[in-house]
Amino acid sequence: MATSKLIFILIQGIVLLSVLDFANAQGLKVGFYAKSCPKAEAIVKKVIAQTMAVAPSLAGPLLRMHFHDCFVRGCDGSVLLNSSTNQAEKDAPPNLSLRGYGVIDRVKSALEKACPGVVSCSDIVAIVARDVVVADMGGHWDVETGRRDGNVSSMTDALLNLPSPRSNITILKSSFAQKGLSAKDLVVLSGSHTIGTSHCSSFNNRLYNFTGNGDTDPTLDNNYIARLKMKCKPSDQTTLAEMDPGSFKTFDVSYYTLVAKRRGLFQSDAALLDDSETKTYVTNHATPKGKASFLKDFGVSMVKMGRIGVLTGNAGEIRRVCSKIN
Repeated sequence: MATSKLIFILIQGIVLLSVLDFANAQGLKVGFYAKSCPKAEAIVKKVIAQTMAVAPSLAGPLLRMHFHDCFVRGCDGSVLLNSSTNQAEKDAPPNLSLRGYGVIDRVKSALEKACPGVVSCSDIVAIVARDVVVADMGGHWDVETGRRDGNVSSMTDALLNLPSPRSNITILKSSFAQKGLSAKDLVVLSGSHTIGTSHCSSFNNRLYNFTGNGDTDPTLDNNYIARLKMKCKPSDQTTLAEMDPGSFKTFDVSYYTLVAKRRGLFQSDAALLDDSETKTYVTNHATPKGKASFLKDFGVSMVKMGRIGVLTGNAGEIRRVCSKIN
């Protein structure tokens, strides 16, 4: 009996240590650089303010960069790495439209002058994502830092892990669940489509050839289809369309207003109406009254996403240049 009790206590201790080890392995916290580089976030904020003053259209791509980094190999800055054979994450078709790498480089350069070899590129991407949202009149959230940079970047990984704008709700929920994100995280993070633009090629099938018979997507509002056809011609690969027309430079809830009216640009936007939980969130936030709760929820989901597959402690490295390993 005493032996059984001792074994039970030992097992409890092992489980507790495992939980603590997992928590320590995450290694992220708000203010990670408080002592090692106390002005880190202020430096990032300054560069982003300068960037938004001259190139406000980069807000959407810089926010999207964080998503695309975290969904492939975790939030490890691997989306920034170059490949001499064009086989890195950034070379994958879903990432070819990403912009803002030069902004990340400018932030890194400024941080290296102040605190050489201290702030990781993956943390820079996370902080920049928050700062561009704030710059576009969105909400502020405390960014957990302490990530380290990965040294592997694969086009194949990007193709396998990034959800397509043509995904249905089942695929979307599964993709997010694999990353530890819920249906609520899915609909909240989709709200980032309130800023930025997209190439016509990402949704042209909804306008001209939805089922292969020269038809349109029946879930897309007819008047909106007519407007989009004026901008996007068949096989158009270059024209950009606003994801949230009339409000694409302001981080607000008008995206949900459009989705509720069947005017979401992508099939993945329309898919949010095919699930009771995500549909309820859309309808509850389709008016200006929903902005405060959306901004709060967005910060929570961004922090949660920012924990995906992070490298901490002695794992990975702190790159000196974000586009190449040390």
